[in-house]
Amino acid sequence: MSSTQPSTHLAPAFPGRWLAGTSLVLGPVLLLAGVLLRGRFHFFFPDQLAAYDRHPTLMTASYSCFAAGTVALCPAVSALVTRIGATRPTLAAFGGGLTLLGLFARTFHAGADHLAFQLVDTQGRRSATTAVADSYQAFHIFQYASFAIMLGWLVLAVGAWRSGVLGLVRCLALALMALLPLGILKGTTPLSIGGTAGLCVALVPLGLATLRDGPRPSRKSMAWFGIAALAVTTLGFVSSLG
Repeated sequence: MSSTQPSTHLAPAFPGRWLAGTSLVLGPVLLLAGVLLRGRFHFFFPDQLAAYDRHPTLMTASYSCFAAGTVALCPAVSALVTRIGATRPTLAAFGGGLTLLGLFARTFHAGADHLAFQLVDTQGRRSATTAVADSYQAFHIFQYASFAIMLGWLVLAVGAWRSGVLGLVRCLALALMALLPLGILKGTTPLSIGGTAGLCVALVPLGLATLRDGPRPSRKSMAWFGIAALAVTTLGFVSSLG
C-alpha cells in the first residue's frame, strides 16, 4: 500500500542538497537584511530616493541584499515544491508557479530601483524623483503578475501544510510573505519585517535540515567545489567589467 507521507529525503535531484539548503537559508536572510537596512527611512519612493541621495552605500546594500535574496529564493522554492508535490502535486504546481512568477516580477522591480538610483547620481534627486513620478504608471509586462507576488506564497503555504512538509506554525509564517509590499522603490513597514521574518521562520530550519541530511562531502567533492567557486568568481569579475 502506498504511503501518503512525504519522503524523508530532503533534497530533490534539482536543485540538490547543497544548493537547496543554501538557498533555503540564504534567500530569507538576505530579504530580511535588505528590509532592515532601510527600515529607518519613510516608505514611498520620494523618501527612498532622498535616502539614497544622503546614504548611497547603505541604500545600495539594502536594495542589493533584497534583490540577491529574491534570486536566491528560486532554488528554495523549487526544492519546497518538489517535496510538496510528492503528495499534493496540484497545490505544488500552482503554488510553485505563482511564487516563481512573483519572484521574477520582484527581480524586474529591482532593476527599475537600480535605474532610479542611477538617475539620482547622474541627474540629481529632484530630477530623478520627477522622472519616477512621471513614469510610475507606465506599462510593463510584469504589472500583470502583481497578484502572483502575493497569492503564490499563500498557495505554497497551504500546500506545505496539506502535504505535511511544514508544520502549521511555519506554514502560517510562510503565508506572511503575502503581506510584503510590492512595486518600485518600496521602503520598509511592519508588514515588510513580519513577512521576511516569517519567511526565515518557515524556511531556514528546513534549509539547515537539508544541509545536514546526508554524508559530509568528500575531499574530491570539496576540491571540485573550490574550482567551481573560483571559476564563478572569476567569471563574475569579468562580467562586471563590461
